[in-house]
Amino acid sequence: MAAAGSTEYQMMNQRTWPYKSDGGPRFTAFSFMSKTPENNNPRKNHPTNHNPQFNPFSSSNQEYSSDNFSQLPNDVLLKIAATFTLPNLRAASQVCKSWCDALRPLREAMLFLKYGKNFKHGCGGVEVNLNKALDSFLKGAARGSTLAMVDAGLLYWEMGRKEQGFAFYRKAALLGDPAGQCNLGISLLQANPPDIEEAIKWLYKASIAGYVRAQYQLALCLHKGCGPSRDLKEAARWYLKAAEGGYVRAMYNTAICYSVGEGLSQSHKLARKWMKRAADRGHSKAQFEHGLSLFSEGNMMKAVVYLELATRAGETAADHVKYVILQQISTSSRDRAMLLADNWHPLPSSSR
Repeated sequence: MAAAGSTEYQMMNQRTWPYKSDGGPRFTAFSFMSKTPENNNPRKNHPTNHNPQFNPFSSSNQEYSSDNFSQLPNDVLLKIAATFTLPNLRAASQVCKSWCDALRPLREAMLFLKYGKNFKHGCGGVEVNLNKALDSFLKGAARGSTLAMVDAGLLYWEMGRKEQGFAFYRKAALLGDPAGQCNLGISLLQANPPDIEEAIKWLYKASIAGYVRAQYQLALCLHKGCGPSRDLKEAARWYLKAAEGGYVRAMYNTAICYSVGEGLSQSHKLARKWMKRAADRGHSKAQFEHGLSLFSEGNMMKAVVYLELATRAGETAADHVKYVILQQISTSSRDRAMLLADNWHPLPSSSR
């Protein structure tokens, strides 16, 4: 499958809503290909804080009280557990001896997944080595872990080997991994030509599983009318779900929906609430909008703080408004606002 060079479904480097050159709102998707910081990694339950009391490869110290579970075929069990993280695998391995033995490949996959992440990001005392990272992810994927399949697919995609990346996304998606389903959906939107119906199907599967990035992407599709029909109400519902799940771009779009009454009942109070939440989590356009709101209310110093943050993030229009306000406040207030901006840190958010 080849990625589209420049389709309306291209997920990289697009503008965020609102975009006013043609008088109507535009939306963008958050790139699933961007690198996720380690401290925000949605799969942070990989084997980092390993319990020294537990040997994942040993069945000698387990208590087994449910021998009836041993009747479940190993291939079925491996498919059920394919999406498990290490803590879940540890718990499942203690159900009965046969489960512990059957799940050994997946426990091994968790180690390869950890090695792969270390090599990809240069953590754990090793230097960045993408070939070794890919080799580790592939070994984990071969043992049945969808987590490793998704990471292998992502690395293939980043290396420009999109056909192979797509294949791993599909394999993980078919085993029920929401990240794989989401990435597969976005890949289908980027295909040339895009397969919109199939993409929405996978995005919907990931969305109902609670995967916020898929919820946001599904909302974009519904809002732009990528599917059978444009459904603003359903789009706003998924924006709100993703926003409640901590997805910053969805917070911003939810604020816009409330502000203009598009898909949601108009509410300036709720619009302000979600705009501030997005701003406090680092969304530059939300910082600009919230700064303007504070300015209109006469809260000059706080307005300067948000406008300064937006300016630093690349919102050049914010700098002009900030300059106007700075002419109206005292030097001490100006210095205080700059100090607050210098010491500002974004609140946690979901990057899944």
